[in-house]
Amino acid sequence: MTTAPGAMADVRDMYLTHVLLRREFSQAPTLVRGVPEGDVKRAEVISRHITVISTLLHAHHGGEDALLWPKLLERGPAEIASVVHMMEGHHESIEQANGEIAAALTGWRRDASFAHREALAAALDRLISVLVEHTALEEQHILPLAEKYVTAAEWQELGAHAMGEVPKKHLPLAFGMAMYEGDPEVVQAVLAQGPLVARLLMPVIGPRAYAAHARRLHGTATPTRSAV
Repeated sequence: MTTAPGAMADVRDMYLTHVLLRREFSQAPTLVRGVPEGDVKRAEVISRHITVISTLLHAHHGGEDALLWPKLLERGPAEIASVVHMMEGHHESIEQANGEIAAALTGWRRDASFAHREALAAALDRLISVLVEHTALEEQHILPLAEKYVTAAEWQELGAHAMGEVPKKHLPLAFGMAMYEGDPEVVQAVLAQGPLVARLLMPVIGPRAYAAHARRLHGTATPTRSAV
C-alpha cells in the first residue's frame, strides 16, 4: 500500500499496541501467582505466554528507539528533548525488568518453585508499573508530536520494524491480541498496509489464535478487558 505524498502519521495503531501490552502484562502477575508450586506443566503454559508478550514489548520499543526518538529530537520543538529522554529512560528500566523476567522464567519453567514464582511475579510487577506510566505519557506528549513531525511513510516503517522483530509464528497471535479490544476501523487501517494475504487472513486467524491462547491461559476465549 502507498500513502499520499505529504500525509502525516496516523498514530491510532499505537493505542492498539499500548492497550494490548497493558492488558497482557497487567494480567501476568496474577497468572503466575495462580500456579501451584511444582506444577511445571502449567508454569510452562504461562512462561510461553510471557515470552511472547516480552518479545512484542521489546520489538515495539526497539522500533521507537531506532526510528522515532531521533526524528522527534531533530524536528520537534526544543522542549520535547526532555520528554524524549524520559521515554528513553523508561525503555531502559523496562528492558532491565524484562531481563529480570527472562532470568526468573528460566528457573520457574524448570521447577515451578515458590521462590522462582515470586521472583518472576515481582519482576512483572516492576515492569507494569513503569509501562503504565510510560504509555500514558507517550499518549499525552509523544503521539501528538508524531502526528505533526513524522510522515505516514515513516510511521509505517516503524510498524514494519517492530513486526520484523517478532517471529512469524507469533504474528497471528499478536494481531489477535491487538484486535481483541481494537477499534475495527483502526485494525483495518493497519491491515491495509500489509500484503493481500495478510489482509485476507489475519481478520480470521488472528482472533482464532488469540481465543485458543486465552482459553489455555484463562479458561475462556473472552478474558477480562482492560479499563483503558
